[in-house]
Amino acid sequence: MSVNAALLIIGDEILSGRTQDANLAYLAKWLNETGIQLVEVRVVPDVEQEIVEAVNALRTKYDYLFTTGGIGPTHDDITVDSIAAAFGVPVVVHEKAYQMLLDYYGEENFTEARKRMTRVPEGAELIDNPVSIAPGINIENVFIMAGVPKIMQSMLEGIRPHLRTGRKVWSQSMTVYAPESKIAEELGGIQENNPDTGIGSYPFYYSNTAGAQIVVRSADQCALKKAMDEVQALCFAKRFETDEPSELS
Repeated sequence: MSVNAALLIIGDEILSGRTQDANLAYLAKWLNETGIQLVEVRVVPDVEQEIVEAVNALRTKYDYLFTTGGIGPTHDDITVDSIAAAFGVPVVVHEKAYQMLLDYYGEENFTEARKRMTRVPEGAELIDNPVSIAPGINIENVFIMAGVPKIMQSMLEGIRPHLRTGRKVWSQSMTVYAPESKIAEELGGIQENNPDTGIGSYPFYYSNTAGAQIVVRSADQCALKKAMDEVQALCFAKRFETDEPSELS
């Protein structure tokens, strides 16, 4: 069984280049290990209509939608309001979240800005945040996560038991020290002969050496091994220098 997901990265700071997103690679690997395939990623600015349109497109297309960013205490953190609008529900104060943050900060330091982090779309549930208390949010198949990588990663572990999972996709790679153009045609033939795999070629050039990393991916380990064996045989026949294939991962 295949289970898929999308990621929506929210924030002007990502689009401006001021902040480099570190969540995509982590989430993709984490989901695959869990048995969920990340198949689409979008980045949108802090504009409500842009967020609403993206959320409604992705949550109906995929099993799960994860969002990162925009759930903090400042005026430009509009993710909660935007996702509530996408679902057509009001924003409400979550009583449990309010009490947790009140206990954490104390009455004197529980400012209006911090109270913003207790707001959720009506009907939503909380996602535990063991790092900085302020919770993430789950509404139907949408998981609203923090943008700070350490916090986002800690939230993921809390939702793992609640996710429906499918087959993991395995991968194996091999480095070929020859221009990929010299194996491109034959590599395409190997792909045609192994439809249950995905074969990618990723070129590199350094120290006056051209080469490519060949990556084979499949949910079927036997199919993966067959395709990789054919790639090795091709490189051997052409007398290309290669590294040994990596371990399955």
